[in-house]
Amino acid sequence: MFQLKSVLLGAALVRGVMSATALTGAPLDLFQESMSFLDDIYDPAAGYMYDFSSGGALTHTTRSSPWYAAGLLQRNRGDDREQAIKILKNVIGDQYKDPSSQWYGDYTKFPETPTVGTSQNPQVIYGSWDPNWRSFVGVTLIVIYEEFGDLLPQDMKALILESMYNSTVGDSYRVGGVDNDNLYPCYSNPWLMRTLATAWTGRMWNNTNMTESAETDAKLALELFNLNNTLSEFNSPTYASTSLTAVALWSKYLPEDSLLAQNGARMVKEIWNTVGEMYHPGLKNIAGPFDRAYGFDMNKYVSLIGLNIWALIGKKDAPMYKLPWVMSHNNDYNTAPLIAIVAPYMNSLVSNETIAKLKSFAGEHTYRTSAYSPPVDLTPRNITAWLGPAMSIGAQSFDQTQVGGFANSTSQWNPAAIQWKFADSSLGYMHLVGTEKALHADVQPGFLNLTYPKGTSKSKFQFRLSQNPLGGKRDIWSLADIENIDMTVSGTVNTTASFGYCGQYGGVCDDVNNFAVFLVTYLMPEGSTETPNIQIKLSYK
Repeated sequence: MFQLKSVLLGAALVRGVMSATALTGAPLDLFQESMSFLDDIYDPAAGYMYDFSSGGALTHTTRSSPWYAAGLLQRNRGDDREQAIKILKNVIGDQYKDPSSQWYGDYTKFPETPTVGTSQNPQVIYGSWDPNWRSFVGVTLIVIYEEFGDLLPQDMKALILESMYNSTVGDSYRVGGVDNDNLYPCYSNPWLMRTLATAWTGRMWNNTNMTESAETDAKLALELFNLNNTLSEFNSPTYASTSLTAVALWSKYLPEDSLLAQNGARMVKEIWNTVGEMYHPGLKNIAGPFDRAYGFDMNKYVSLIGLNIWALIGKKDAPMYKLPWVMSHNNDYNTAPLIAIVAPYMNSLVSNETIAKLKSFAGEHTYRTSAYSPPVDLTPRNITAWLGPAMSIGAQSFDQTQVGGFANSTSQWNPAAIQWKFADSSLGYMHLVGTEKALHADVQPGFLNLTYPKGTSKSKFQFRLSQNPLGGKRDIWSLADIENIDMTVSGTVNTTASFGYCGQYGGVCDDVNNFAVFLVTYLMPEGSTETPNIQIKLSYK
């Protein structure tokens, strides 16, 4: 403990103590509205948040609790400070402490869960334990330490530093391809968060091994990012936000001699530039394709980038329903206090041009870029998105080692997407299901051309299609039944498709990410020797 006390004293002398950022405007609105809701799902007796999205019987959740604690310290009213300290002591006290385990330094997913690695709860990465939770909790602890250090007693600050040390050491166990771990530089959000945590903790502990490791990790991330000024984990409405938070804090909290600090602000600006190019304010949705998406309509599921947009230009213009907690993937709403706290600094790095594009449609345009995710990508992915007045089309060409993108998930990976506005201003969409390791995509105004260069006569083009709006045609048996858009299909496929309903209650298949959809399937003619190809001509009506 003597060493830790020395570190605390040195940190105070060198860095000083920062005060919380004053929130005004959109960040304040996001903060106040989210805290008002989160207050109702906090259990003060336990010192944990309830996991209101899990379907569990009043199960408590670890990850969301520090986000709320940050909000309590920002608000600092009544017993907020005492409750925040209780939460932090609970979360840190439940941290895994066995250095011989793969999950050393990680945090429990649910405090009621039996010990990971026992016969009752065998260790399953991303199952019984989640290595990314080290970073989700760790980044929040860094913000709490930096922004609210003057509100924390010395023993609490010591606990945070000790916890961050254990978390950073545990995170160093992660190597892509080893022990079923998938942490490579292209896994943008946890890689960037780990880099921040390692750099910050190394400086707080005067540990050169950690700081040097962080600089090395930063170089690897920058090598990929600098190819096209894009994240390898491209166009994720959830995880782009997590990456943005990490690199913004690279810039805010680390000294100028760090490679992280030298590049953080630039990365924030460039990531937001891409969001601005692909976001359609008329549809309140980002155009596809999506490397990882937890839904098909950002107006119906809580996306973290949607919360960032709220904090940047206000809720009215953001892709967010008036009651976020009734949306799908609503547990991510718990992140809102942290996003609001970081927003004033992050917002200062966003260009005025990007802000204008988020507020109003800039006119028909085509955006092209690339992203690269080795070892899954055999070549960089080439991305094209066209945005028209009431419609968008986006797709990417790729050649990969597996189906489902880097995340290996056919529910999250959306390599091509068509979006349009229904008459009631809700969103219509049709997303390609990933079924092949390679795709060549050509996107033009009102036109999508998809080819499987390695396909066979057994290949299929399968799409997830939105239902018509409430009050519209309930049954969809053909393209003619889809409202407000004309689609004409040609190519080497059999142009007669099958339509099956995938619903929460009934259908031929289950819903996808809580979205009921029609599964539209085009097959190749039996015995065909032609390269699988489908061409879709689109016009809005």
